[in-house]
Amino acid sequence: MAQKCGVYRVDRVVVRKAEREMLLLSGESVVRRYRVALGRNPAGHKEREGDGRTPEGRYTIDWRNPASKYHRSLHVSYPNDADRERARAAGVDPGGDIMIHGLKAGVEHPSDWTQGCIAVTDAEMDEIWELVADGVGVEIVA
Repeated sequence: MAQKCGVYRVDRVVVRKAEREMLLLSGESVVRRYRVALGRNPAGHKEREGDGRTPEGRYTIDWRNPASKYHRSLHVSYPNDADRERARAAGVDPGGDIMIHGLKAGVEHPSDWTQGCIAVTDAEMDEIWELVADGVGVEIVA
């Protein structure tokens, strides 16, 4: 596995919604595996703002928030062009602000509780924060 500064260079994040798991990959090798909580209505692709679904597709980590109200967070680049076109055709707002983040007070992991985000424990989020750089690809599959 490729290493950078003593840690693995994660070059891809894969979220498997049905399995409620997130994999951090270096090449084809799994560096870390986490149980995740998803949107409160996780089945199917996110269609519009407020539907409680976690999107499915290919995205990137495009910015981070060290002071998120959910500990720390990495922003997933949803909606992409296809998501915006699908929402436009349906006459709805596709939503946005999809993050990989820690937990909120009073929520126990791994129940599905987010508005469409991907949640892990705060300790796991600290590890992900260090391992996943901006620009890393994110693939979210059913």
